[in-house]
Amino acid sequence: MKVLLFGIAREIAGQEMITVPTETNLDTVADLRSWLGKQYPLLQGLSSLAVAVDKTYADDDHKLSPDSEIALIPPVSGG
Repeated sequence: MKVLLFGIAREIAGQEMITVPTETNLDTVADLRSWLGKQYPLLQGLSSLAVAVDKTYADDDHKLSPDSEIALIPPVSGG
């Protein structure tokens, strides 16, 4: 499973994409968040971090499949 990173999430991870090993068995977005938090603890400090699955925002109970296209979208500011 591949996770695309944007903004501060990309800076925290130091890369634009994370490949999640298949043996991690992540079933839901909540599982993914938990795994990412263990790998990159600074991600837990973000006030909000949206997850998109197959180009649609997803809740924590959204089911994942190995071929899902996942993106982490950090909070944005502007003016």
